[in-house]
Amino acid sequence: MTADSRLAPIADYFATRGWQPLTFQAETWAAYLTGHSGLVQVPTGSGKTYAAVMGPLAEMIAAPTAGLQLLYITPLRALSRDIEQAIKLLIEAMNWGITVESRTGDTSSSRKTKQLKNMPNVLITTPESLAVMLSYKDGAKRFGNLRAVVLDEWHELMSSKRGTQAELCVGHLRSLQPDLRTWAISATLGNLEEAAQTAVGLGTEPVIIRSNLKRDTVITSIRPESVDTFPWAGHLGLRMFETLIEALDLEKSTLIFTNTRNQAERWYQALQFALPNEVDRIALHHGSIDVKEREAIEAGVKSGDIKWVVCTSSLDLGVDFQPVERVVQIGSAKNLARLLQRAGRSAHVPEGTSEVFFLPTNALELLEISAFRRGLELGDMETRRPQHKPYDVLVQHLVTLACGDGFEPQKTLDNVRRTVAYADLTEAEYQWILDFIENGGQCLGAYPRYKKVVREEGLFKVSDAKLARTHRMGIGTITSNTPVKIVYTTRREIGTVEEAFVSRLKKGDVFFFAGRQLEYFQMKDMVLYVKNTKRKSTVTPSWGGGQLAISDTLSHHLRREVEQVRSLIQVFSSSNAQVRSPQPLAGDDPSATPLFKGGRGDLQDLANAEILTIAPILEAQQRLSTLPSADELLVESCKTREGQHLYVFPFEGRFVHEGLGFLWGYRFAKQKTATFTISVNDYGFEILGPKGYPYQDLFSSDFFSLENLEDDIRASLNISELTQRKFRGVAQVAGLVFKGYPGSRKTSSQLQVSTSLLYEVFTKYEPDNLLLKQAEREVLQDQLETHRLTQTLRRLDQRSVVWKDTQRPSPLAFPLLVERLNSRMSNETLLERIQRMKDQWEKR
Repeated sequence: MTADSRLAPIADYFATRGWQPLTFQAETWAAYLTGHSGLVQVPTGSGKTYAAVMGPLAEMIAAPTAGLQLLYITPLRALSRDIEQAIKLLIEAMNWGITVESRTGDTSSSRKTKQLKNMPNVLITTPESLAVMLSYKDGAKRFGNLRAVVLDEWHELMSSKRGTQAELCVGHLRSLQPDLRTWAISATLGNLEEAAQTAVGLGTEPVIIRSNLKRDTVITSIRPESVDTFPWAGHLGLRMFETLIEALDLEKSTLIFTNTRNQAERWYQALQFALPNEVDRIALHHGSIDVKEREAIEAGVKSGDIKWVVCTSSLDLGVDFQPVERVVQIGSAKNLARLLQRAGRSAHVPEGTSEVFFLPTNALELLEISAFRRGLELGDMETRRPQHKPYDVLVQHLVTLACGDGFEPQKTLDNVRRTVAYADLTEAEYQWILDFIENGGQCLGAYPRYKKVVREEGLFKVSDAKLARTHRMGIGTITSNTPVKIVYTTRREIGTVEEAFVSRLKKGDVFFFAGRQLEYFQMKDMVLYVKNTKRKSTVTPSWGGGQLAISDTLSHHLRREVEQVRSLIQVFSSSNAQVRSPQPLAGDDPSATPLFKGGRGDLQDLANAEILTIAPILEAQQRLSTLPSADELLVESCKTREGQHLYVFPFEGRFVHEGLGFLWGYRFAKQKTATFTISVNDYGFEILGPKGYPYQDLFSSDFFSLENLEDDIRASLNISELTQRKFRGVAQVAGLVFKGYPGSRKTSSQLQVSTSLLYEVFTKYEPDNLLLKQAEREVLQDQLETHRLTQTLRRLDQRSVVWKDTQRPSPLAFPLLVERLNSRMSNETLLERIQRMKDQWEKR
């Protein structure tokens, strides 16, 4: 049967819907049926699921076989439900007789047991659920008829440890079924070729299929009527909720994206307060809310009963919300790909126009949205890199295989090296890992529980059933963060929250969660029991990982925006004797002409609305200091009662600035000893030292030097403490600590003690332990982004340094000062402290 004739049932289905296959869909089916693997890059909502599954379904109809034939791997459980329903509907409509099921953490134990004995033809699952399946015996039989694997939302999955887990699991499936084809589905990436190769494995030439569908993204900013000349993070935000409500229409289905769950909870409360008669049409959705409630919200959006949903990244990915007409982004998305992904939630149809409303949480974010437009117009996009040799994931994977049918070490090494993540895994590293899981390595040989595998007839196997059971329970630790269940005293579940938050509460405390006002009743066995209350509270759950940093791609365009504004100011200031902002500052001549009015025409002709809105800030910055060009590095110094401030503005993102701030602090202190305080944001960093500290006299090109960079970073930070924290996660993934059985879970403090002991033992007796080295590497590369820091230092070395001594912190410096104040304990509120400082400056 030819490839074309095998597609006849697919053509019949499309005909019943009155559709024509899109070009990229037909190309994908043809490539699949001719035996190729590859990657499909399409905008969100363009029919990617049909592109991925119709080829395998056509093959299954033409040559029916029992057992599992198509494995569809998705990063989110919510996606698996949608995909299962979508595939079931088309199969049932055409009566094709193909069975479809999903298997995730939400699937019942009885269903999972039945699946292991009798697999469906199509299975939708997650990376960790696939790993658990591989940990059972008879894997070769269970996956023996598998024809294809689809990796959905590959752009999200690839760069995480779960992506590495998927690489290893699919690589093992290829060893069981050499003709297996792999297809990844991805949104736009800056490195599609690398993403495709990572998906299909080394040794296979991937086919990359790009859609020719054009999807426009319209960004509309919701701007304040006026801005404070000295902005700070969060000074707008919720103050503008009435402006947001006026800009939106409750009859239009809208997703309101925030960057953190904390922010989502607060905005949901604000909308409920503003629209008390519409609370049934407004919902809150984030990853900590109970799965049943999330499902009910998703169903409400699809049916049209719920119109506005305040959400986080839990709805970033491909849950199909065709009724959604509009998307709102609260605060900068910090990343071009993230904004495009969220924009794609609206007009979820091929060649639709995505509409995004952007509401800034501080005025300078309007500059970022201008940079977003510039980047999208040029078609720029961030890259996502696969992980490089995460040893903890490989340790877990090898024990997983040993729990199943066992593994032969040399063949498994060959398979592992065909993944991009472990392509350069050395023989010595592999032997260390084998010794670690067989004998406990150099330090843990005296403890039987660390001797996980035994050799039997050339295969490594787990022979202890209890050990295999505890290992399976730990497979999900790649995504776990010590969650605590939140349950009503009636035992109805509400959701989960990290224990770090719960540990700060005491009985009787009131907090907001999932839009409810709850009172802490009691904590037992990692379950927090609560009850509804009307008592007031100032406590909102604050989860880790909330702060996002601007990407390297966006930072490039942000620097260009600053340069463009500077050029405009120079053009217009040349025609004005004096320059002032529309909102005069102390010391301004009231007769001066505002820069952005009059002169040689109106700036409106040259600048966009965002630039016009923040004109007072930019004018004040130019007057009090300067706006740097793209080939300049602005450094400001000023003296206050607190000490000598150094403000540096590379515009490279919060994480890079953190590393840069500590590095420069260390390099200053090497020349003249002092104690420094560092604060950072996306635009720059502050070093606060003693009064009169001679920053400029000590400064030289050595501050941009790459020589001994990692050693200097280690010396500048408490690297051992950061590494110890990171090691906690590495140890859990590698199976060195066990969280306990359900109902008797260890607390995070107990786990911390366990991992701390292991960390101390390895540091003292085996400093070359690979898991220890990995933890430090993750601190340097992931937390401090040393690869970007290296690139930044090279770039900064090419720029001319512009030093400015200012009488007070400039508008760019002010947010850094507030960032530091915000972390201090005081009986004054932050707003009171900010106002007091401004009053002092006015008196000067």
